[in-house]
Amino acid sequence: MSASSHSWIEILKPNFKVLSFKERGLSGIGALIGLAISSLISWYALDGINAWYIAPMGASSVLLFAVSSSPLAQPWNMIVGNVIAAIVGVSCGLWITDLTFAFSIAVGLSIFLMMTTDSLHPPSGAVAITAVLGGDTVHQLGYYFVLYPVLLNSVLLIAFALFFNRMIGRQYPQPAQINQRSSDPTPTQKVTIQPEDIEYALEQHTELLDISQYDLESLILEAQQHANHRLSLEGRCADIMSKDVIYINADDEILHALDRFKQMNIMSLPVLDEAHQLVGTLALSDVVEWFRNTSEIRSPWKDQVKQIMHRQVVMVKPEQNIADLIPYFVEKSFNYLPVVGEDRKILGIISRSDMIAVLYQNLLQQGS
Repeated sequence: MSASSHSWIEILKPNFKVLSFKERGLSGIGALIGLAISSLISWYALDGINAWYIAPMGASSVLLFAVSSSPLAQPWNMIVGNVIAAIVGVSCGLWITDLTFAFSIAVGLSIFLMMTTDSLHPPSGAVAITAVLGGDTVHQLGYYFVLYPVLLNSVLLIAFALFFNRMIGRQYPQPAQINQRSSDPTPTQKVTIQPEDIEYALEQHTELLDISQYDLESLILEAQQHANHRLSLEGRCADIMSKDVIYINADDEILHALDRFKQMNIMSLPVLDEAHQLVGTLALSDVVEWFRNTSEIRSPWKDQVKQIMHRQVVMVKPEQNIADLIPYFVEKSFNYLPVVGEDRKILGIISRSDMIAVLYQNLLQQGS
């Protein structure tokens, strides 16, 4: 083979990671066993009807066992995508006499509906075609085709994929990367790339991108540059604060506040009044001290947060410079700083973790 022909072949090949022999073997074995099990169970469930028309499941097995981390391989995509395609395919087969026209509409409409429901699954296009061109056996089933073999085989193959991928150490399905404590991004996410940064980079490209590794790296670099510009120490408090604020009310019972501390595993909380204005702060140590004094005679009314909270609170403004906060966290060992508006209504919280993440991001920028 000449050097020129070899270069042309390299151009045609995708920029795709080649997995180890072990991973390739496991992917093939998983697909083999998964298809065999789902086909045999379906064969018995359908009273011995030939299961040749479950061919789209072969394409699904490529995703489930070879690229299980792909969004297109997740259980929602396979089950919902296949069901949508089966319903559309059966409907087109029943109501449109021209077969070419019928399966063309079936595939096109299935793609539109799958994209609308965020359930895009490429093998579902073959499900739609199978529903139209599957012959008398499929046509006699009518809409039962949606339930079996499509839904039946989808559920069986997904169930085995869950078991097999977990057994060999792969995480499937892919968990959502969210902040378990609140609806805000985690501190690290807030100082690196966020969805709006990706959107900013995408807006700079007018063409439709079928993402390759090079395209993705270029987008990430652009998004990172945008994030670095926003999240330097010259940035504003509003850029890194958490808007989903965990707080307690001034009139809450102290025991309720203790439950909040245990539930959220944090050391202090802001205290708000009925108007959602910041009126104080309560630390876990204050609650501990309150318990220590339980043996002493105290007023019966002293069981609410407002009786033991600290009313002097350091507050910052959303437009304030991030660098201004460093002394509070370094010198005074603050756990958090509340961000408030002009009316003292709380807008967000900046925690020590947020500041550590910002400082870490700035160290990375200086070292690059």
